[in-house]
Amino acid sequence: MPIILLLITLTCGLISSASAKHHGDLTTTIQVTTYAEGLHKPWGMTFLPDGRLLVTEKAGTLRLVGLQGEVSDPIKLDLPVKHAGQGGLLDVVLDPAFSQNQWVYFSFAKDAGEDQAKTAVGKARLVDHAFTDATTIWEQRQAARGGYHFGSRLVFDRTGHLFVTTGDRNYAKEWVQDLDTHFGKIVRIDTNGKPAKDNPYINKVGALPDIYSYGHRNVQGAFLHPETGELWANEHGPKGGDEINLIKPGNNYGWPVITYGINYNGTPITDKTAMPGMEQPVHYWDPSIATSGMLIYSGKAFPEWQGHVFTGALKLMHLNRIELDDNLRVISEERLLLDQKARIRAIEQGPDGHIYVATDSDNGTILKISPKE
Repeated sequence: MPIILLLITLTCGLISSASAKHHGDLTTTIQVTTYAEGLHKPWGMTFLPDGRLLVTEKAGTLRLVGLQGEVSDPIKLDLPVKHAGQGGLLDVVLDPAFSQNQWVYFSFAKDAGEDQAKTAVGKARLVDHAFTDATTIWEQRQAARGGYHFGSRLVFDRTGHLFVTTGDRNYAKEWVQDLDTHFGKIVRIDTNGKPAKDNPYINKVGALPDIYSYGHRNVQGAFLHPETGELWANEHGPKGGDEINLIKPGNNYGWPVITYGINYNGTPITDKTAMPGMEQPVHYWDPSIATSGMLIYSGKAFPEWQGHVFTGALKLMHLNRIELDDNLRVISEERLLLDQKARIRAIEQGPDGHIYVATDSDNGTILKISPKE
Protein backbone atom coordinates (compact mmCIF):
# COMPACT_ATOMS: atom_id res chain seq x y z
CA MET A 1 0.00 0.00 0.00
CA PRO A 2 1.54 3.36 -0.97
CA ILE A 3 2.20 5.74 1.90
CA ILE A 4 1.96 9.49 1.56
CA LEU A 5 4.03 11.23 4.22
CA LEU A 6 3.56 14.88 4.95
CA LEU A 7 5.27 16.97 7.59
CA ILE A 8 3.04 19.88 8.31
CA THR A 9 3.45 22.81 10.66
CA LEU A 10 -0.06 23.91 11.46
CA THR A 11 -0.86 27.41 12.55
CA CYS A 12 -3.98 28.76 14.08
CA GLY A 13 -6.77 29.03 11.47
CA LEU A 14 -9.28 31.79 10.98
CA ILE A 15 -12.11 32.03 13.46
CA SER A 16 -15.46 31.90 11.71
CA SER A 17 -17.76 32.32 14.71
CA ALA A 18 -18.40 35.69 16.23
CA SER A 19 -18.19 34.12 19.70
CA ALA A 20 -14.61 32.84 19.24
CA LYS A 21 -11.50 34.58 20.56
CA HIS A 22 -7.79 34.09 19.94
CA HIS A 23 -5.18 34.08 22.67
CA GLY A 24 -2.08 33.99 20.50
CA ASP A 25 -1.02 31.58 17.80
CA LEU A 26 -0.76 27.91 18.73
CA THR A 27 1.48 25.75 16.62
CA THR A 28 1.90 22.00 16.62
CA THR A 29 4.10 20.03 14.25
CA ILE A 30 2.51 16.79 13.18
CA GLN A 31 3.05 13.94 10.80
CA VAL A 32 0.24 12.82 8.49
CA THR A 33 0.25 9.44 6.78
CA THR A 34 -2.25 7.59 4.64
CA TYR A 35 -3.14 4.67 6.91
CA ALA A 36 -5.63 2.98 4.56
CA GLU A 37 -7.09 3.65 1.14
CA GLY A 38 -9.50 2.27 -1.43
CA LEU A 39 -12.62 2.76 0.70
CA HIS A 40 -15.87 3.74 -1.01
CA LYS A 41 -17.43 6.75 0.76
CA PRO A 42 -16.58 5.72 4.34
CA TRP A 43 -19.02 7.18 6.86
CA GLY A 44 -18.36 5.74 10.33
CA MET A 45 -15.56 3.82 12.00
CA THR A 46 -14.64 2.29 15.33
CA PHE A 47 -11.64 0.44 16.73
CA LEU A 48 -11.95 -3.21 17.70
CA PRO A 49 -10.25 -4.44 20.89
CA ASP A 50 -7.46 -6.02 18.81
CA GLY A 51 -6.61 -2.67 17.19
CA ARG A 52 -8.28 -3.22 13.82
CA LEU A 53 -10.68 -0.62 12.43
CA LEU A 54 -14.24 -1.42 11.42
CA VAL A 55 -15.41 1.05 8.76
CA THR A 56 -18.86 1.54 7.23
CA GLU A 57 -19.35 2.43 3.56
CA LYS A 58 -22.46 4.40 2.69
CA ALA A 59 -23.61 1.97 0.00
CA GLY A 60 -24.19 -0.66 2.70
CA THR A 61 -20.96 -2.60 3.14
CA LEU A 62 -18.21 -2.64 5.76
CA ARG A 63 -14.46 -3.05 5.71
CA LEU A 64 -12.00 -4.32 8.28
CA VAL A 65 -8.73 -2.39 8.29
CA GLY A 66 -5.80 -4.35 9.68
CA LEU A 67 -2.97 -3.16 11.91
CA GLN A 68 -0.83 -2.27 8.90
CA GLY A 69 -3.68 -0.53 7.07
CA GLU A 70 -4.64 -3.47 4.88
CA VAL A 71 -8.27 -3.27 3.78
CA SER A 72 -10.53 -6.33 3.61
CA ASP A 73 -12.96 -7.14 0.83
CA PRO A 74 -16.43 -5.60 1.34
CA ILE A 75 -18.42 -7.29 4.10
CA LYS A 76 -22.17 -7.53 3.59
CA LEU A 77 -24.68 -6.64 6.28
CA ASP A 78 -28.21 -8.04 6.25
CA LEU A 79 -30.10 -4.85 7.10
CA PRO A 80 -32.64 -2.94 4.92
CA VAL A 81 -30.31 -0.07 4.00
CA LYS A 82 -31.59 2.52 1.53
CA HIS A 83 -28.68 4.15 -0.25
CA ALA A 84 -29.86 7.43 -1.74
CA GLY A 85 -28.66 11.00 -1.33
CA GLN A 86 -27.26 11.43 2.17
CA GLY A 87 -28.78 8.12 3.25
CA GLY A 88 -27.16 4.73 3.45
CA LEU A 89 -25.17 2.80 6.01
CA LEU A 90 -23.98 5.45 8.44
CA ASP A 91 -22.39 5.11 11.87
CA VAL A 92 -21.02 2.09 13.74
CA VAL A 93 -20.26 1.50 17.43
CA LEU A 94 -19.34 -1.52 19.56
CA ASP A 95 -21.42 -2.80 22.45
CA PRO A 96 -19.76 -1.83 25.76
CA ALA A 97 -19.47 -5.59 26.41
CA PHE A 98 -18.30 -6.40 22.88
CA SER A 99 -15.48 -8.66 24.08
CA GLN A 100 -18.08 -10.93 25.65
CA ASN A 101 -21.04 -10.66 23.23
CA GLN A 102 -19.61 -9.46 19.85
CA TRP A 103 -22.57 -7.11 19.23
CA VAL A 104 -22.03 -4.19 16.87
CA TYR A 105 -24.60 -1.39 16.33
CA PHE A 106 -25.27 0.50 13.10
CA SER A 107 -27.30 3.52 12.11
CA PHE A 108 -28.70 3.61 8.61
CA ALA A 109 -31.38 5.01 6.34
CA LYS A 110 -34.11 2.39 6.23
CA ASP A 111 -36.32 1.91 3.20
CA ALA A 112 -39.90 2.65 4.28
CA GLY A 113 -41.55 2.10 0.87
CA GLU A 114 -43.24 4.57 -1.49
CA ASP A 115 -39.89 6.36 -1.95
CA GLN A 116 -39.73 7.11 1.78
CA ALA A 117 -37.00 6.42 4.33
CA LYS A 118 -36.29 6.84 8.01
CA THR A 119 -33.27 6.74 10.31
CA ALA A 120 -32.95 3.35 11.99
CA VAL A 121 -30.57 1.39 14.21
CA GLY A 122 -29.64 -2.26 13.79
CA LYS A 123 -27.25 -4.63 15.47
CA ALA A 124 -25.38 -7.77 14.43
CA ARG A 125 -22.70 -10.06 15.83
CA LEU A 126 -19.21 -9.88 14.36
CA VAL A 127 -17.87 -13.41 14.10
CA ASP A 128 -14.48 -13.70 12.40
CA HIS A 129 -14.97 -11.67 9.19
CA ALA A 130 -18.77 -11.89 8.92
CA PHE A 131 -21.89 -10.52 10.59
CA THR A 132 -24.69 -12.74 11.86
CA ASP A 133 -28.03 -12.28 13.64
CA ALA A 134 -28.62 -8.86 12.10
CA THR A 135 -31.80 -7.18 13.31
CA THR A 136 -33.33 -3.69 13.40
CA ILE A 137 -33.84 -2.58 17.01
CA TRP A 138 -35.09 1.02 16.58
CA GLU A 139 -36.49 3.25 13.87
CA GLN A 140 -38.07 6.66 13.63
CA ARG A 141 -41.83 6.57 14.04
CA GLN A 142 -42.31 8.72 10.93
CA ALA A 143 -40.77 8.37 7.48
CA ALA A 144 -40.26 11.05 4.84
CA ARG A 145 -39.40 11.33 1.17
CA GLY A 146 -36.08 12.68 -0.02
CA GLY A 147 -32.48 11.80 0.72
CA TYR A 148 -31.47 14.53 3.16
CA HIS A 149 -30.72 14.98 6.88
CA PHE A 150 -30.74 11.50 8.43
CA GLY A 151 -28.16 12.37 11.13
CA SER A 152 -26.78 10.00 12.42
CA ARG A 153 -24.16 9.23 15.06
CA LEU A 154 -24.23 6.54 17.72
CA VAL A 155 -22.73 7.04 21.20
CA PHE A 156 -22.98 4.81 24.28
CA ASP A 157 -23.24 6.59 27.62
CA ARG A 158 -21.72 5.36 30.87
CA THR A 159 -24.90 3.51 31.86
CA GLY A 160 -24.92 1.37 28.70
CA HIS A 161 -27.63 3.35 26.92
CA LEU A 162 -27.27 4.36 23.29
CA PHE A 163 -27.67 7.90 21.96
CA VAL A 164 -28.94 8.12 18.38
CA THR A 165 -28.77 11.46 16.58
CA THR A 166 -31.19 12.31 13.76
CA GLY A 167 -32.03 15.17 11.39
CA ASP A 168 -35.07 17.12 10.26
CA ARG A 169 -35.14 15.39 6.82
CA ASN A 170 -34.69 18.85 5.26
CA TYR A 171 -38.31 19.81 4.65
CA ALA A 172 -39.76 18.61 7.94
CA LYS A 173 -38.82 21.74 9.90
CA GLU A 174 -42.34 22.21 11.20
CA TRP A 175 -42.08 18.85 13.00
CA VAL A 176 -38.76 19.42 14.78
CA GLN A 177 -40.37 21.21 17.73
CA ASP A 178 -43.08 18.53 17.97
CA LEU A 179 -42.30 15.95 20.68
CA ASP A 180 -44.56 13.43 18.95
CA THR A 181 -42.11 13.02 16.05
CA HIS A 182 -38.54 11.76 15.78
CA PHE A 183 -37.48 14.48 13.32
CA GLY A 184 -34.65 16.65 14.64
CA LYS A 185 -34.26 14.70 17.86
CA ILE A 186 -31.55 12.90 19.80
CA VAL A 187 -32.96 9.73 21.31
CA ARG A 188 -31.62 7.46 24.06
CA ILE A 189 -32.42 3.76 24.04
CA ASP A 190 -31.26 0.48 25.54
CA THR A 191 -29.53 -2.23 23.54
CA ASN A 192 -32.89 -3.70 22.54
CA GLY A 193 -34.17 -0.37 21.20
CA LYS A 194 -36.44 0.47 24.15
CA PRO A 195 -36.51 3.95 25.71
CA ALA A 196 -34.14 4.48 28.63
CA LYS A 197 -36.27 4.48 31.76
CA ASP A 198 -34.83 7.76 33.04
CA ASN A 199 -35.33 9.72 29.80
CA PRO A 200 -36.77 13.23 30.32
CA TYR A 201 -40.09 12.55 28.52
CA ILE A 202 -40.63 8.97 29.61
CA ASN A 203 -43.96 9.78 31.29
CA LYS A 204 -45.02 12.89 29.34
CA VAL A 205 -48.30 12.56 27.49
CA GLY A 206 -47.94 13.42 23.81
CA ALA A 207 -44.16 12.97 23.77
CA LEU A 208 -42.17 10.03 22.44
CA PRO A 209 -40.49 8.39 25.45
CA ASP A 210 -37.13 7.80 23.74
CA ILE A 211 -36.50 11.53 23.07
CA TYR A 212 -33.53 12.97 24.96
CA SER A 213 -33.27 16.42 23.32
CA TYR A 214 -34.90 18.24 20.41
CA GLY A 215 -34.71 21.26 18.13
CA HIS A 216 -31.86 19.86 16.00
CA ARG A 217 -31.35 20.32 12.27
CA ASN A 218 -28.94 17.53 11.27
CA VAL A 219 -26.60 16.07 13.89
CA GLN A 220 -23.69 14.29 12.20
CA GLY A 221 -21.15 14.41 15.02
CA ALA A 222 -21.44 13.29 18.65
CA PHE A 223 -19.06 12.28 21.43
CA LEU A 224 -19.20 11.47 25.14
CA HIS A 225 -16.95 13.79 27.09
CA PRO A 226 -14.13 11.65 28.54
CA GLU A 227 -14.15 13.49 31.88
CA THR A 228 -17.75 14.56 32.50
CA GLY A 229 -19.61 11.78 30.67
CA GLU A 230 -21.85 14.40 29.03
CA LEU A 231 -22.94 14.17 25.41
CA TRP A 232 -21.54 16.74 23.00
CA ALA A 233 -22.73 17.08 19.41
CA ASN A 234 -22.24 19.13 16.28
CA GLU A 235 -24.86 19.78 13.66
CA HIS A 236 -25.24 21.28 10.23
CA GLY A 237 -26.80 24.68 10.03
CA PRO A 238 -28.28 25.95 6.75
CA LYS A 239 -26.20 28.67 5.06
CA GLY A 240 -24.26 29.57 8.19
CA GLY A 241 -25.04 28.46 11.70
CA ASP A 242 -23.22 25.13 12.06
CA GLU A 243 -23.10 24.44 15.79
CA ILE A 244 -21.32 22.64 18.63
CA ASN A 245 -23.71 21.89 21.49
CA LEU A 246 -23.49 20.45 24.97
CA ILE A 247 -26.54 18.18 25.07
CA LYS A 248 -28.64 18.21 28.24
CA PRO A 249 -31.69 15.98 28.83
CA GLY A 250 -34.97 17.58 27.81
CA ASN A 251 -33.40 20.71 26.35
CA ASN A 252 -34.56 22.47 23.19
CA TYR A 253 -31.76 23.51 20.81
CA GLY A 254 -33.96 25.88 18.86
CA TRP A 255 -34.14 24.80 15.22
CA PRO A 256 -35.84 26.30 13.24
CA VAL A 257 -37.16 28.95 15.63
CA ILE A 258 -33.68 30.32 16.30
CA THR A 259 -30.58 29.99 14.14
CA TYR A 260 -27.42 31.85 13.14
CA GLY A 261 -27.95 30.76 9.52
CA ILE A 262 -30.13 31.73 6.57
CA ASN A 263 -31.70 29.84 3.68
CA TYR A 264 -29.42 28.77 0.84
CA ASN A 265 -31.10 31.31 -1.46
CA GLY A 266 -30.18 34.11 0.94
CA THR A 267 -33.64 34.66 2.45
CA PRO A 268 -34.07 34.68 6.24
CA ILE A 269 -35.34 31.65 8.15
CA THR A 270 -36.09 33.67 11.27
CA ASP A 271 -35.03 36.99 12.71
CA LYS A 272 -34.20 35.35 16.05
CA THR A 273 -30.89 33.95 17.24
CA ALA A 274 -32.02 33.47 20.85
CA MET A 275 -35.24 32.90 22.76
CA PRO A 276 -36.09 31.95 26.36
CA GLY A 277 -36.16 28.18 26.85
CA MET A 278 -33.87 27.48 23.89
CA GLU A 279 -30.19 26.61 24.21
CA GLN A 280 -27.35 28.62 22.73
CA PRO A 281 -24.54 26.73 21.01
CA VAL A 282 -21.15 26.47 22.68
CA HIS A 283 -19.74 27.58 19.32
CA TYR A 284 -21.08 28.31 15.86
CA TRP A 285 -19.59 28.87 12.43
CA ASP A 286 -20.64 31.48 9.88
CA PRO A 287 -20.02 30.65 7.09
CA SER A 288 -20.72 26.97 7.62
CA ILE A 289 -17.88 24.47 7.52
CA ALA A 290 -20.30 21.49 7.04
CA THR A 291 -19.64 19.56 10.24
CA SER A 292 -19.34 15.77 10.45
CA GLY A 293 -17.68 13.56 13.01
CA MET A 294 -16.52 14.58 16.47
CA LEU A 295 -13.77 13.79 18.94
CA ILE A 296 -12.89 15.21 22.35
CA TYR A 297 -9.26 14.25 22.64
CA SER A 298 -7.97 12.43 25.74
CA GLY A 299 -4.81 10.66 24.54
CA LYS A 300 -1.18 11.00 25.55
CA ALA A 301 0.29 11.42 22.07
CA PHE A 302 -0.78 15.09 22.01
CA PRO A 303 -0.94 16.18 25.68
CA GLU A 304 -1.40 19.82 24.66
CA TRP A 305 -4.65 18.83 22.90
CA GLN A 306 -6.32 17.00 25.78
CA GLY A 307 -9.90 18.19 26.16
CA HIS A 308 -9.93 19.90 22.78
CA VAL A 309 -12.90 19.42 20.47
CA PHE A 310 -12.24 18.12 16.95
CA THR A 311 -14.82 18.38 14.18
CA GLY A 312 -14.63 17.30 10.55
CA ALA A 313 -15.39 19.84 7.84
CA LEU A 314 -16.93 18.55 4.62
CA LYS A 315 -17.44 21.77 2.67
CA LEU A 316 -14.33 23.62 3.88
CA MET A 317 -12.22 20.43 3.78
CA HIS A 318 -10.26 20.43 7.02
CA LEU A 319 -10.13 19.03 10.54
CA ASN A 320 -11.23 21.71 12.98
CA ARG A 321 -9.70 21.94 16.47
CA ILE A 322 -11.20 24.11 19.21
CA GLU A 323 -9.79 24.82 22.67
CA LEU A 324 -12.29 25.89 25.34
CA ASP A 325 -11.81 27.41 28.76
CA ASP A 326 -13.58 26.25 31.92
CA ASN A 327 -16.57 28.44 31.05
CA LEU A 328 -16.86 26.82 27.59
CA ARG A 329 -15.62 29.92 25.81
CA VAL A 330 -13.42 29.46 22.77
CA ILE A 331 -9.75 30.24 23.44
CA SER A 332 -8.40 29.22 20.05
CA GLU A 333 -9.40 27.54 16.82
CA GLU A 334 -7.14 25.78 14.33
CA ARG A 335 -7.71 24.29 10.87
CA LEU A 336 -5.71 21.13 10.26
CA LEU A 337 -5.21 19.03 7.11
CA LEU A 338 -5.93 21.91 4.76
CA ASP A 339 -3.26 20.55 2.41
CA GLN A 340 -5.20 17.32 2.02
CA LYS A 341 -8.14 19.09 0.34
CA ALA A 342 -10.40 16.30 1.60
CA ARG A 343 -13.89 16.15 3.02
CA ILE A 344 -13.49 14.90 6.61
CA ARG A 345 -16.37 12.59 7.50
CA ALA A 346 -15.40 10.71 10.69
CA ILE A 347 -12.80 11.02 13.47
CA GLU A 348 -11.50 8.44 15.94
CA GLN A 349 -8.79 8.39 18.60
CA GLY A 350 -6.73 5.25 18.23
CA PRO A 351 -5.42 2.98 21.00
CA ASP A 352 -2.04 4.63 20.35
CA GLY A 353 -3.47 8.10 21.08
CA HIS A 354 -3.06 9.14 17.45
CA ILE A 355 -5.98 10.66 15.54
CA TYR A 356 -7.55 8.86 12.59
CA VAL A 357 -9.88 10.58 10.13
CA ALA A 358 -11.94 9.18 7.25
CA THR A 359 -12.21 11.17 4.04
CA ASP A 360 -15.51 11.16 2.19
CA SER A 361 -14.94 10.23 -1.45
CA ASP A 362 -15.35 7.37 -3.91
CA ASN A 363 -11.72 6.52 -3.16
CA GLY A 364 -11.84 7.30 0.53
CA THR A 365 -8.85 7.11 2.84
CA ILE A 366 -8.06 6.85 6.53
CA LEU A 367 -5.47 9.46 7.47
CA LYS A 368 -3.37 9.05 10.61
CA ILE A 369 -2.20 12.13 12.54
CA SER A 370 0.84 11.50 14.73
CA PRO A 371 3.40 13.66 16.55
CA LYS A 372 6.39 14.46 14.38
CA GLU A 373 9.18 12.06 15.23
